[in-house]
Amino acid sequence: MTIAPAEPPVLRMAGVSKSFGATRALDDVSFELGRGEVHALIGENGAGKSTMMKILSGAIAPDAGRMEIDGRPYAPAGPGDGLRGGISMIYQELTLAPHLTVEENIVLGREVHAAGWLDREATRRKAREALELVRHPEISPAIPVGRLSVGAKQIVEIARALLNRSRILVMDEPTSSLTQEDSLRLFEIIRGLKGQDVSVIYISHFLEEVQKVADSYTVLRDGRSVGSGKMEGTRLEDIIQLMVGQKFTQLFPRVEHAVGEAVLSLDRLKGTKMTAPVSLTLSKGEILGIAGLVGSGRSEMLRTLFGLDEAEGGSVVISGAELAGRTPWTRISRGLGLLSEDRQGEGLALSLSVADNMTLSDLAPYRRHGLLRPGRQRRAVSDLIGKLKIKTKGPAQTVGDLSGGNQQKVALARLLHQKASILLLDEPTRGIDVVSKAQIYEWIGELAREGKAVLFVSSYLPELLGICDRIAVFHRGALVESRPIPEWDAPSLMAAATVGRAARDNTMGQRIAE
Repeated sequence: MTIAPAEPPVLRMAGVSKSFGATRALDDVSFELGRGEVHALIGENGAGKSTMMKILSGAIAPDAGRMEIDGRPYAPAGPGDGLRGGISMIYQELTLAPHLTVEENIVLGREVHAAGWLDREATRRKAREALELVRHPEISPAIPVGRLSVGAKQIVEIARALLNRSRILVMDEPTSSLTQEDSLRLFEIIRGLKGQDVSVIYISHFLEEVQKVADSYTVLRDGRSVGSGKMEGTRLEDIIQLMVGQKFTQLFPRVEHAVGEAVLSLDRLKGTKMTAPVSLTLSKGEILGIAGLVGSGRSEMLRTLFGLDEAEGGSVVISGAELAGRTPWTRISRGLGLLSEDRQGEGLALSLSVADNMTLSDLAPYRRHGLLRPGRQRRAVSDLIGKLKIKTKGPAQTVGDLSGGNQQKVALARLLHQKASILLLDEPTRGIDVVSKAQIYEWIGELAREGKAVLFVSSYLPELLGICDRIAVFHRGALVESRPIPEWDAPSLMAAATVGRAARDNTMGQRIAE
């Protein structure tokens, strides 16, 4: 009896290495992806995952190693070769054109032509089909992408990649700006793609979702492959140990802290981009979580409070005194500090150094006779780099050269530097690995113990339930529920976010969560 030869993997990468100057980003990494397989690529920030995928897509060339697709040599000269090879990328940092419409972004490079003319009707149909596929037909194809929330932009990015009907789909943190409901929809889409023999490389720091969606995994640490295997039967503890090289016990470290008197009060605050006025209080030493679906009004409330969006009604009281002034600078002077959910678009100046980004909101300690004293600035920044365990060559390195997670830490360090007493954190752990997340949770707890007040917006329910004292839920622009943490669980949070109220017996919430 003749045995048919085994089918080659759809993708094989062997001995791939890449250096950037003295930094060894990848060191002799090998990787295989089967047909119709979801393969999770796991590792801390800076482990080499994004570099590996940029090599696959053709964005950068490897220094050594080889790649094969369906057993044939594959050496892309650029991203165009990657697309023609059937590879689509969903990057962690969105790659949309903000001045173009949703429709134009989805079909960019794949417009429908007839006799040399753009067939707008057919193009619009393709865009609508893609939005239907990701179950968000309510997103208007005609709206400029720049006017969408970060979560909605992520949906458009996913729709664009799915439209390509690729054989290999790379998803780099695809759920980092999605709610739990949208994440579950994405997992359903991935299961459907598997049935069409589409292979998926799935990169995520949410290890619980990796367990749900992936068939197999590979772990990178410091640019090397340190372990791989089938996901079924593999414990999270074992994956985390591979990631960090040691045992890791606490995903949500909780720092004991006392909640004091109210330091921030919003009385029917209404911004021009808010659909409903919001009233809430935040106390000294309190961590107040803000939950809700994409577009529920959470970020709009923070932006209005910080002065980025104009207020048209209501008042803000800080420590008993009404907040005057309309600009972010007046807010910073009263102790407010904002971490934007869009770190690359708003949160950082990517062309400036780590030192400049950390200190831009308060340069006074480093000025003398109107001149900046870089030496003193660098020394102060070095302490923050060590405190937040930021992987960088030093204070002078350009922040755009850092991994996404380390960029996020730089943005957080700026709030520490400006000594903000009320921290407005919008998705602070987006794109952060599990170890760095635990460090940030601990850091937030320590700030609360020092008496800082924290507003913590997140789409990741486990972290809200794990570290907050109280959670408030937004639904269609309105704050609909606010309860102490013992009165919440994941199903009741989902119910409040999706239907505007939490079922007291949790029956409705359980159905939604399932």
